[in-house]
Amino acid sequence: MAKRLMPLLNRVLVEKIIPPSKTSAGILLPEKTTKLNSGKVVAVGPGYHDREGKLIPVSVKEGDHVLLPEYGGTEVKLGEKEYHLYRDDDILGALHD
Repeated sequence: MAKRLMPLLNRVLVEKIIPPSKTSAGILLPEKTTKLNSGKVVAVGPGYHDREGKLIPVSVKEGDHVLLPEYGGTEVKLGEKEYHLYRDDDILGALHD
């Protein structure tokens, strides 16, 4: 369903990752450890044009895990899933393993 929405300009469509509240052994985790705002990039726009007309591409690509700001973004509901639409400038960083 998310593939139907193609972001424009420098927008990025992100599916937020909800961390587990329990470990695999059944231990409950405190709320502070589950508060990391991260998500998976589902779709990206082509970028935007500067004053000279050069295309400046988006700095992340589909499949990247990114660190998101605590507030901001536009909530989009497609089918049963919730996504968030951010500007490329609003994304704080990319998370690598």
